[in-house]
Amino acid sequence: MLFTSPIYLLFFPVVFAISWALRDDRARKSFLLLASYVFYAAWDWRFLGLIALSTAVDYAAGLALSRTDAPGRRRACLAASVIVNLGVLGFFKYFGFFVESATALLAPLGVTASDRALGIVLPVGISFYTFQSMSYTIDVYRRQIDATPGIVDFALFVSFFPQLVAGPIVRAKSMLPQLQRRPRLDAVDFRAAFTLFLVGFVKKSCIADGVAPSVDALFADPTSFTVLSVWTGVLLYAVQIYCDFSGYTDMAIASARLLGYELTPNFRFPYFARNINEFWRRWHMSLSSWLRDYLYVGVGGMRGSHWVAQRSLMITMLLAGLWHGAAWNFVAWGALNGVAMVVHREWRRAVGPIVRDVPARRALSIAATFLFVCTGLIVFRSPDFEVAGVVARAFLTFQSSGAESIDARWLLLFAIVSLVHGLASRGVTARSVEALPDWAFALAFGAAAALALAFVPMRSEPFIYFQF
Repeated sequence: MLFTSPIYLLFFPVVFAISWALRDDRARKSFLLLASYVFYAAWDWRFLGLIALSTAVDYAAGLALSRTDAPGRRRACLAASVIVNLGVLGFFKYFGFFVESATALLAPLGVTASDRALGIVLPVGISFYTFQSMSYTIDVYRRQIDATPGIVDFALFVSFFPQLVAGPIVRAKSMLPQLQRRPRLDAVDFRAAFTLFLVGFVKKSCIADGVAPSVDALFADPTSFTVLSVWTGVLLYAVQIYCDFSGYTDMAIASARLLGYELTPNFRFPYFARNINEFWRRWHMSLSSWLRDYLYVGVGGMRGSHWVAQRSLMITMLLAGLWHGAAWNFVAWGALNGVAMVVHREWRRAVGPIVRDVPARRALSIAATFLFVCTGLIVFRSPDFEVAGVVARAFLTFQSSGAESIDARWLLLFAIVSLVHGLASRGVTARSVEALPDWAFALAFGAAAALALAFVPMRSEPFIYFQF
């Protein structure tokens, strides 16, 4: 069920009306849990069992941890949670990848993989809800939060439909306290929520889906395009993936807000980052913080020497790449970002902090970081390394023998999106919306929604991060 689909625009008002009409908070949460399962079942009901399994294992592990102080038993409870969650994730997401990779290495010996081994279906959102559920057990094990006794609260935390299939990855310490008190309808900021949902809708349906055919054409046959078209296509992909994913996040946060709950922010104008480390503090923030707190710390990043920290960072980014997809190009993309982050840390360690952050230096840093991010996105988007090499060569060396063109007028869209991105980062757009009287806001919202619908392409695209 896509947020941009007509069925969701029917589903959500029904959920909204019934959830607020229920006066008993436990009944309300039970209804939202049922609605969340219906939402997920719209994709494929057969995989509801996986969500139920993660929920049951981590709920039981949390209760068991709360009832013992014995170190051995506590480690066993944590191990059970990690093994089950990563085992399920590894089987559905990575089994085929590892079989295919091993088969490629053993191909000279005549080893082949069966279609059954390579044809495992990836359940939508499994990476998101698995990390979310598992983090609860880790936090209880670390004694950072108390185990929740309410199964309905915990099950709703894991499966809450606005963020179920593509995040943001919500932590138990922020969500469970919200579920333990009844929200108030009069506390909902309807103007902010409606505006955020419309912004997300425009990002996804009008911008990301609009540029998708041009991006697909470039990466399907990059040798056919001119240098200008390669640059146009790569810049459009940077726009597409940002508008697609942040658009989903905007609609998820808005939907949750209308139901009385606040989700974790996931983006903070990442294309204005001045270095790669700052970029990762602004892009997919819920994943970045999850990897920092549970993986980077776990492999020794906060406890060892300087070089242990750098090694831990590389391990974290390699696994971050693999988290995004079961393919070697994602691993290479993670390695590229890891090397860049290590180099930047070493550079700052050598030269020290910048004394004067003048506008020219800031602009140059933003441009250089964005150029590097776009280069990495070439690897991220390409179906294989051959295509990545062709696109990267044309993008970085300005050399291509192709003659086909992507309409250069798309660069105007890039400029407009950049301008709006800049105004939004300074709070200009938010202040403008807040300043409108109610009648003017209603009129402007209706006009903007009608205009957005006029620019929705005939063919809608699935959200890019659904595949992860």
